[in-house]
Amino acid sequence: MKFSDIEAATPTRESLAATYAALNARLDEGDLATAISEWEAARRAAEQWSALTHLRFEQDTQDEARKAAQDYRDEIAPVITSHETAFKTRLLAHPDRGLVEKLAGAHALRLWETDITTFSPAIEADLQAEAKLQARYVALLASAKIEIDGKTTNLSGLAPYQQSLSREMRHKAETARWRFFAENAAAFDEIYDELVKLRTRMAQKLGFSSFTELGYRRMRRVDYTAADVATYRDQVRQHVTPLVARFFESRRAQEGWDRLFAWDEPLMDPQGNVEPAGDESFLRTQAQAMFDAMNPDLAAFYRLMNENGFLDLDNRPAKAPGGFCTSFPVAGLPFIFANFNGTHHDIDVFTHEMGHAFQNYRSRTQPSFDYLWPTYESAEIHSMSLEHLAYPYIGLMVGEENAARYRRMHLIQSIAFLPYGVCVDHFQHEIYANPQATPAERHAMWKRLEALYLPWRDWGDLAYPAQGGRWQAQGHIFGSPFYYIDYTLAECCALQFWVKARADYAAALQDYVTLCGRGGSEPFLGLAASAGLTSPFQPGALEEAVRAAQMVLDL
Repeated sequence: MKFSDIEAATPTRESLAATYAALNARLDEGDLATAISEWEAARRAAEQWSALTHLRFEQDTQDEARKAAQDYRDEIAPVITSHETAFKTRLLAHPDRGLVEKLAGAHALRLWETDITTFSPAIEADLQAEAKLQARYVALLASAKIEIDGKTTNLSGLAPYQQSLSREMRHKAETARWRFFAENAAAFDEIYDELVKLRTRMAQKLGFSSFTELGYRRMRRVDYTAADVATYRDQVRQHVTPLVARFFESRRAQEGWDRLFAWDEPLMDPQGNVEPAGDESFLRTQAQAMFDAMNPDLAAFYRLMNENGFLDLDNRPAKAPGGFCTSFPVAGLPFIFANFNGTHHDIDVFTHEMGHAFQNYRSRTQPSFDYLWPTYESAEIHSMSLEHLAYPYIGLMVGEENAARYRRMHLIQSIAFLPYGVCVDHFQHEIYANPQATPAERHAMWKRLEALYLPWRDWGDLAYPAQGGRWQAQGHIFGSPFYYIDYTLAECCALQFWVKARADYAAALQDYVTLCGRGGSEPFLGLAASAGLTSPFQPGALEEAVRAAQMVLDL
């Protein structure tokens, strides 16, 4: 199947009502197996339409027809959720719970028990409003037209300038970037203020004391708590922040700078960050050779994706920034969206999203719709681990002469990310504990936490981020509350895969492929254990993984 063949019928309130009336009739007749089977098909159809609509909007945020379709998606999504919640509630109340577990999976029922607490018809309009605010944020980012070096680019296109060997050019790029955010500060603050207050009202309507509890349930976290996460953040601050500070101090001394500014941080390699050895077409071809060398299943899967139009990798005007993987569950195929800009980030995001896509494809035959994707922290194990597992063959993408430099740079970036990732998480916990905070107070929160987790950060003459505005560039804070800690938890697991691969590459890769096939059939800690990984919440787990990296990096 080619991407151009993907189709999806647009659901309406009437068609959804009819579908669920038929499903409930099956239950009334006592035909539980058929009810669950037909519900599986209905959920896959609705998700395929939703994913396709969202992808088309992200590909061109200025197209009016696509914007209208996205708006309709946002309006109908709570209606779909309402029907699903009612049906889950009915299944959970079924007198033969054992049979429901046999047909749907025991873990699925645990997820449903969480899901039904996150929705009520009373918040249907609020969910629609939340989606519209999130779309406003994406469109605002995508509207950036930034003048630099005689050219006009968007935020994604700034990356080559931000990593330039010229310190002056890096400063110009950051100045241009934060000028855009400063000029749109009122809009960013307004969108987020409305989101925070809206989410807090939804939580209260559902009986929660704050959005934090609702947010964790929306993330379907069933085997760890906010207290576990807080302890993990402390571990990062104790064991990782000092190591990253030492690295940046060594870079400052190496360059002979009096101060290391925020615009110096992206330049990880004194020779210049390693870049791809060719353009998008080159990387597509080389990626096939890389996956051919790594694993036959990966190789066949990538060929399917590349040859049938399931990759959108170039950076274009009006295209939303960032990268993601989505999927079309009726077709059983994923799709990768990215914005290549000629930097090492092209390789990072490509291997990352390929990890997501490969997992989704490997688990496409899981019996439950709820198992096609795992929860987010588990999903990020697949993506972040593949970044590290590609190391032995990365010379195909950057040139063999640059392979060792790329591996070192990427490993440093992986470690340096952890303090920033937990800072984003801590910020959101404080935000939703104080939902009435003013925009100025929110900026002050970020400034204080940034100093705690990233004490080396020096914004120099960039006034807007220096006063605490950096968080507004992190889309997850707006669109996926409490998501960001998942990347750091997964990185702890990915580093363990990297350590295993250094000892026995074939065994580590086979464990990875097997884990991908398990999809979301277990919660985070269960999936990690099934792959022989130590829980990030286990005392010493993070310290051990970081110590291995520290030895390789000689820091």
